[in-house]
Amino acid sequence: MTADKPNPAELDLTDVEWVTASGGGGNCVELGRKGDFILVGDSKNPDDKLIYTLDEARTWVQGAKDGVFDALLCP
Repeated sequence: MTADKPNPAELDLTDVEWVTASGGGGNCVELGRKGDFILVGDSKNPDDKLIYTLDEARTWVQGAKDGVFDALLCP
């Protein structure tokens, strides 16, 4: 069962510690944790966040480690 997700725009994110990955040229991705949710955003659009449950985030990270999404990066 998937937990109900809050609207990230309605969350107080002032206490979130963000981790930023930068590919250079202003291509920065931010990730942070708020309770049982992972937030993902673009540093150029700080008010626009995606929200995932911990299980969804674990699945995404494992898929990335396994190369599941590699074809998406090829022209």
